[in-house]
Formats: sequence, C-alpha cells, structure tokens
Amino acid sequence: MPSAYTRSRAFRGGSRTDNHQPLLPARSNAPHLSTTPLNALIDSPLVLLLSVLVLALAGLAVASFRRRERDQRKLMQALDESDQQLRLALWASGELFWQYDLRSHHLQRTRIVADADNDLAVRSDLDRDTQIHPDDLPRVLDQLRAYLRGDAPMVQIDLRFRGEGDGERWHWLRAHGRTVERDADGRAIKVAGTARDIDAMRELEGQHGISVEVMRNMAEAVAVLDPEFNFLAVNTAFTRMSGYAGDEVIGKDASLLNGNQHEPEFHAAARDSIRTRDTWSGEMWQRRKDGVDFLCAMQCTAILDPGTRQRRYVIVSSDITERRRLEHELRFLANFDPLTNLPNRTHLAGRLARAIMQARASGTKVGLLFLDLDNFKDVNDSLGHPIGDRVLKAAAQRLQDAVGSERTVARVGGDEFTVVIEHITTADEAGACAQAIIDIFDAPLRLDDRYEFTISPSIGISLFPDHAQLPDDLIKHADTAMYRAKAAGKHGYVHYTEDMDDEIRLRANLIAALRRVLERGELRIEYQPQLALDTGDIGAVEALLRWYSPEYGEVPPSRFIPLAEESGLIEAIGEWVLHEACRTLADWRRAGVGDALVMSVNVSAMQLLRGDLIGSVHRALEASGLPPAALELELTESVLMSNAEVASERLQDFQRMGVSIAVDDFGTGYSSLAYLHRLPINTLKIDKAFVDGLASNNEADSEDTTITTTIIAMARTLGLLVVAEGVETAAQLAFLKQHDCNLVQGYWISPPLRADACLQLLLGKRGLTSAPSGTLDRDATPA
Repeated sequence: MPSAYTRSRAFRGGSRTDNHQPLLPARSNAPHLSTTPLNALIDSPLVLLLSVLVLALAGLAVASFRRRERDQRKLMQALDESDQQLRLALWASGELFWQYDLRSHHLQRTRIVADADNDLAVRSDLDRDTQIHPDDLPRVLDQLRAYLRGDAPMVQIDLRFRGEGDGERWHWLRAHGRTVERDADGRAIKVAGTARDIDAMRELEGQHGISVEVMRNMAEAVAVLDPEFNFLAVNTAFTRMSGYAGDEVIGKDASLLNGNQHEPEFHAAARDSIRTRDTWSGEMWQRRKDGVDFLCAMQCTAILDPGTRQRRYVIVSSDITERRRLEHELRFLANFDPLTNLPNRTHLAGRLARAIMQARASGTKVGLLFLDLDNFKDVNDSLGHPIGDRVLKAAAQRLQDAVGSERTVARVGGDEFTVVIEHITTADEAGACAQAIIDIFDAPLRLDDRYEFTISPSIGISLFPDHAQLPDDLIKHADTAMYRAKAAGKHGYVHYTEDMDDEIRLRANLIAALRRVLERGELRIEYQPQLALDTGDIGAVEALLRWYSPEYGEVPPSRFIPLAEESGLIEAIGEWVLHEACRTLADWRRAGVGDALVMSVNVSAMQLLRGDLIGSVHRALEASGLPPAALELELTESVLMSNAEVASERLQDFQRMGVSIAVDDFGTGYSSLAYLHRLPINTLKIDKAFVDGLASNNEADSEDTTITTTIIAMARTLGLLVVAEGVETAAQLAFLKQHDCNLVQGYWISPPLRADACLQLLLGKRGLTSAPSGTLDRDATPA
C-alpha cells in the first residue's frame, strides 16, 4: 500500500533551513502596491496637495505593511517554535500522531524520527488496510461507539495493531483520541490523537506479573528487607512457615523471628556478611509466632530495586527441621541398632578399625568377643517376637553391665552381639571377660514378674594381631570360634585357632556340593523296620536319608541335614525324600507286602513352617497311588513348639487328609501335656537317650527307667502309640515288651537296609537279627 513521506524543516541547534514545510500551516496577506508618475500633476497646487496626501497615505501603507510583515515574522517564528516543540515532544515521548477517517477507514500515522544527521523529521504513513487483532477488535469497536454516543470523554484503549509494512508482527499500542472533524450534520468523520508503543511495557508488566505469581506460589519462604533489615514484603510460604501474616511483619525488624538457640554474635555475623559481601547462606534456627523453634536453610542476596535503585535484601528460606530429624534418624539407623540402641555392624567396623590403629601404635592387643544367645529362637518362636525383643533388650543391658561402659558392645544381628576389648596384652584377659559374661547370664532374666528366662551365651574370641589384621577378618574369626563353642555344648567360650578355618571351608564346600546332590543322584534312602511287640510283625519302616559324596565320602545326616536347613536346600531335598519313600512303599505293595505297613518320613521345621509341605505330601501320594493312611510324618518336639500355633494349624490339615503324625525324640524338649492334648498327633517316639539306660544295674540309669515307663503310661492314657528307638540289647527289648510299648526299632531288631534288602525282610525271605551285627552306627540320625 503506498504511503506519503514528507521531509519538512530540520533542527540543527534551532537553525532554520530554506526548505521549511511547517507541521502547522502558515498564512500570508501582504498587499500589492503600484506607483503613478507625478510630473504631470506637479504644476497644480491641488495636485500638489493630493500628491502630498498620496505620499502620506503611501507611507502609512508601507509602514502598515512593514508592521504586518514583522507581525507575520513573529507569528511564523511562534508557529515555528510551536512546531519545534511539538516535534520535540512527540519525539521525546515516543508517541505518534494518528488520524482515522471513519468514512474511508484510512489511518494516517505521523511520527517524528531522527535521521542519520540527528535531524528531527516528520514521517507520515497512510494505511488503507489497517488491522486490529481479532481478539481486541470487539473491545475497540465498543469503546469507539461509546465515545461517539457521548458516553466517554475520549477514546482510550490498549490494543494490538498491525499496519502495512509490519509483516506478521502485532504491536501493542495505548491510544488516546478525540473527534477532529464533523460533517454538515455534526457527525464525526475523523478522529485523531496520540498513541504510544507499549510492547516493552506489556512485556515488563507480564514479567512482573509472572514474578509476583512465582513468588506467591513458591514453596520456599521469600522475604524482602530494606537496608536496615526491616521487612518490605513476604510471600504466602513465609506466612505458612512462620505463622506471621504480611501485615504483622511489614516494617518490623527481621530479628522478630530470632530464637534463643543462637548467640547474638551469630546473627550479627550473618548481617555483616550480607552488608559486606552481598550474600549469606547457611542454617539458622528461627522461632514461629506460636513460640516453636524451627530450623531454616537460608540464602540471602543483596539486590538493587529496578525502580528506585535502592539496596534490598532478598531472603529465600525453607523449613528443614523435619528433614534434619529424618537425617539424624537415618544416621542413627545406619550406625545403631534401633531395638537395643547399641552400635550395629557398620558402626562396629569403624570402632574396631580405630581400636586396631591405636593398638598397633601402642603395641597392645585388641580382643573381639562374638556372642550368640543359646536357644533364643525357642523363646522367640514360642512366646512371640514382642517378648523376644524385650528379652534381647534385657540381654543387651546385662551384657553392657558385665563388660562396663568403657567397652564397645554391638548388636550385629538377631541374637548375636560383639564386645571390643582394648588395651590388653594376653588372650587370658579376653577369656576372663568372656567368663564374666557367662557368669552374669547364669541369673535368670525376668520380665514383669511374669516371665523368667535362663539364657546362656556361646562366645568366640579372636585377637589382633594374633589372628587377623583387619576388622572384617577379626569378626569372621570370632564368629567361627563361636560356632565351635556351640558345637562343644554351648554355655562357654572358645578361642579361635587356624584349624577352624578348615572347618569353615569344609562347611562351605559341603553346602556347594549339596546344591548338586539331586541332579547328580548322590542321595539314597535306607529303611529301618519297626517291630510290633504284640504280634512280632513289622508294622512300619522309617525312611533314613543318606548322602554319599564322591568328594567327601559318606557324609552323616547329623552333618549335612543342618547345612541343608541353613542353606534353604531342605525343601527340595525333603520333597525328593517324600516322593522316593512313597514310590518305594508302592513298589513293595505291588511285590506282595501287606497294605498295613506304614512308611514313616522325617520332616524338618523349615518344611513344616515355611515350605509347601501339604502340597508336597499330596503330590507324593498322588504320584505313588498310596492312600494317606500309609504315610506317617515324624517331627521333633522342638519343631512343633518353635511355632505352636502354625504347627497346630498345619497338623490339623494333615489329620483331615488322613496322614498320621509322630513326635520324635520325645522327652528331650518341652514334653508338655498341654500341647500333647492340643496337637493332633498319633505316635510318641521315646528318644534313644532314655532307652540306653533301661534294664541296667547302674543306679544312675534308674531315672531313664522312670521316664520311659512314664512316657508309655501317658501315651496309653492319651490313646497314642509308643515307639522306642535305639533298642540294642535283649534286656532293653524285654523291658519295653513288659511295659506294653507298641513298637521298637534299633540294631537289635535290624539296622537300616537298602530298599531291596528291606523288601526281602518284609517278605519273610530274610530273618530279623537276633543280636547286633558289627559296630553300631551311633551317627545314624533320621532324615
């Protein structure tokens, strides 16, 4: 669209140029004078008089012309000055002059610009296709109509505008205007006024609005202070954190929030840092309006107010009280046992390392005692974990009392504790400390006058530098010695020796070998008959697990069964035993053995309490085709009482299934009539330890006789079968028959046999032994 551009006069220090075209129009009315020759009239007096009069009039006319010319010059000078002032005002204000024709819809924009020579020139653009942003157009039209109706004194509006030559860019303008021309009917036909480009202002306002919203919605508390540290502004988070509303703190000193947890010098130093370095950051205790102290993480920065250029301090802070508390708790949990408040294994390693460094420098020794509470699992499982935890706390306190507060006592897990003994010179000093611990635990632990526990410790001892140079090795060796103390009968202490490492390595190797026994087919089952004393027939057989390892030879069950339980392999091995025993009995029945024969299989605590024993039994019976009554599960007293409630529930399931339950090693554990009555058991097995003393002339064995007869009488009263294990003499057999024991087993009857040999015996093709043959297998522990 074409536009007209006119170059008017320019200002160079106020000088005027010849090509001047004023912004305001100039007018001129100077008269034109003509003269007539006077020599033709000079002879007449009248003519002379007239001539004088004419000359006078001419002089007056010339004087009037010159006066008007001076006035004209003054007017032009005034107009020129006004034009200069108008140009300067428009240029300095950044505004433009606009005029809009309501008939043609043309917009003329006039602005003052400085050219390359710093001349102020008038630039006029005529837009024939003026565009107002679609979002603003309805508002513009409404205000224009309101003005034309006389409802507003002037047009005043902010709008987005795009003229010719602006491309795709929209400009924000703030326009003011009035009517400057009307038609004969008095209707407005032109509106004119000034306008200012407010793009930058709108951007600043938007940024300011965003800043205000950001400050208002920040999670951190923000406060603005003056140079004297008085509050100028705060945000919502500040009120939420401190409890003070904005109008309660504005104008007041920031010390309003200072608590008493810092000395005055601390606050003074913080202010000095802000004044001199323009910044300060750190943690500061503050006090809420309700008087509660809280910890703040603060960042204070000095700035200049963009408007006034005055110094301000902006403080951004957040309440970190809860975070610090959690961090403290996490540090405590990382280094201390939450139950006993003793150092844990991590903290123990650090303290032990420092003790070793000091001992190395002083030439002394460090003793480490590794302690385990004997039979604590029975207490924990029988009475529940809450009672067990209280016993652990009481044991920890008693242990600390035994060794003294100057020595480090740590709980490293479960019922395991350690004691660090520093500044000793011999192993005997560590042994004396261990004995003091054992002695102090001889007294029962009492809880609320309701529970009384006698808990003994087993203790292993290792020494620096005798046994190890590093904390982890020292702990490992003391742990190894502790296991040797348990194996030696518990309730004692053992010093570490190097040969114990061989035992540990053997344990590890046996566990590794156990993981492959099933796939390598190294397990087998032997079967020991149980003789029914009333009929003389074999009423049942007990399945006994055996392991022959190509690397380690014949490994006794007393050795590998505990390892299988510790390593979690017992469930897979136990399921294999169930399937193999049931399959063997099914084969025997097909070979002609009567249906009355019962297969007895031993079950571990892990199988009963943690594994899917019910599923395993069901699968074994289904695979072999045996009825449930053909199977009996043997469990020790300790297994049943380790968790009596769960055990009772599981045994009820077996009873409903039709599988019978036998209690093995009866008399060595709780021997509680209450649980005998409550649990659905069918058979009691008298432990070999009692059978050994039967029919003996030794007075010391009379107690075994009494216990055995009592067990038989109690079982008959409760309607239970009784099986005596470990019968090795004719006198023992006669005694048990005399006292109405139902079944007996042992080497006097028959040793454990391979499946084919046991089948021959069951079919009557091989007789029972009348006396033990060869050396008795004292290690023949059931599977």
